[in-house]
Amino acid sequence: MASNKKIISKTLENLSKANFEKFCEALVDRRGDRRVPVSKVEGKNFLAVTNVLVSTFTEAGAPAVTSELLRDIDCMEDAENLDAQCTVRAGRPAGGADGVSTRSSVDNDNSSKGQHFVDKHKVELIKRVTNISAILDQLLDKKVIQDEVYEMILRMNVSQQKMREIYLQALQSGNKAKDVFLAILEEEEPYLLADLRRNK
Repeated sequence: MASNKKIISKTLENLSKANFEKFCEALVDRRGDRRVPVSKVEGKNFLAVTNVLVSTFTEAGAPAVTSELLRDIDCMEDAENLDAQCTVRAGRPAGGADGVSTRSSVDNDNSSKGQHFVDKHKVELIKRVTNISAILDQLLDKKVIQDEVYEMILRMNVSQQKMREIYLQALQSGNKAKDVFLAILEEEEPYLLADLRRNK
């Protein structure tokens, strides 16, 4: 079965020239602690950009980032195909893991157990997530919450209270919102997620 790297490479190869350029621009503009400089993608082909994704976000984390960026440029079908292929790969018997589980492997767990990762680990996430301001910024940026909700949660003093309100205000709209929230957690709280997955 194809590796995550090959799946990403094939996905980028199949994009139109215009969409590939939009993808590269979205990658450079992506917020977070792991920034990709323009020089790494400018004028590069799909193979080089795939290598940048894998070297920056690891082979385990790159599919979630790639899917997020494809959705940002309205390539929904490409994002869904990528998610499906990586989910199938992540669902292989033991021996197929690439280190820390990816969002796609979590999605596979969700479908088999009928419960989303962020619901299953709600108590621990409410108790242990600390980087809430950055998470709120991204939820607002990705239009999961509106300005009023953002400002209301930001004014709260207790971290656990903020997290409970995120669950109440942002995640009630369904799995799409939860998927976005999980992708943000991958970026902002990677060690916490790794710990939850090890102990699930």
